[in-house]
Amino acid sequence: MRVYCDEHGIAHPETGKLIVAVRKSELGRLDALKQRGEANGLRGLQMVDGDGIRQFEPAARGLRAIFSPATGIVDYGQVADALAKDVTAGGGSILTSHRVTGLTRSHGRWRITAATSTVDARTVISCAGLQSDTLAAMTGAALDPRIVPFRGEYARLSGERAGMVRGLIYPVPDPAFPFLGVHFTRRVGGEVWVGPNAILALAKEGYRRTRINAAELASLLRWPGFYRMGARYWRMGLSELSLALNKGAFARELQRYVPAVQAKDLSPAGAGVRAQAVSRDGRLLDDFVFSEEEGILHVRNAPSPAATACLAIAEVIADRVDR
Repeated sequence: MRVYCDEHGIAHPETGKLIVAVRKSELGRLDALKQRGEANGLRGLQMVDGDGIRQFEPAARGLRAIFSPATGIVDYGQVADALAKDVTAGGGSILTSHRVTGLTRSHGRWRITAATSTVDARTVISCAGLQSDTLAAMTGAALDPRIVPFRGEYARLSGERAGMVRGLIYPVPDPAFPFLGVHFTRRVGGEVWVGPNAILALAKEGYRRTRINAAELASLLRWPGFYRMGARYWRMGLSELSLALNKGAFARELQRYVPAVQAKDLSPAGAGVRAQAVSRDGRLLDDFVFSEEEGILHVRNAPSPAATACLAIAEVIADRVDR
């Protein structure tokens, strides 16, 4: 990604990143994370104590942290624009507002039917995110794993309060729950976003809280995996709902890492919808899932850091198609 950005004149400043343990129970996972990072060739990782945390992020607090000096940030809108230009320069076409309504196979080719056009293709790669299970089902593939949409809302640190954070401040990942938890992210434009929470969206494209898709919701409620998921994760679900509805609770969660943050420092920022793959037994899947049929490859789950790793993921997909 760094090489690609350099070739296309896209800024990607290395802000550095702290992964902070605030509970004793997180220290073992923090040690394992550093070992895994070093095994994967990350340069310059440092384990620091509470005083070391303040050297890198004066406003942050914690028991211990990993500092990653090579971690950087980028505007993925610019990356997407550059990729689009590469596609069109190579003779490809990008068709937006072409909602796929059918995928059928005939005479060794796939026919993709959309509302306003039809495309015939020898090979199809389906990377449909929130709609990946729907498109896979159109070809006769198993509906499982299902995509359950989770809406994540961000806030921004207002005005000069953004100066409290120099780079990125993240929690220690919990392997039992694939959502990352609230974190502090300095963006290329200078803003600092905090969050997100993770609450069930009532539509796959539920970027607004009020958006409801009755058909999608009814389909989900008929699926047994939805209730098994609820039984597994209901405590975490209640906690996330509290963060979404209670600004004070959201601020208190942030204060675990930066005690000076107050609710009045937060103003609404963007929201996204995570395409969370869920197995029939209710597990939240945190690894890649592919399914294949003749002439078509479905990417059923592409978990974080799918944007950061998109070019490497593309190599894997292209190799699978070649085979």
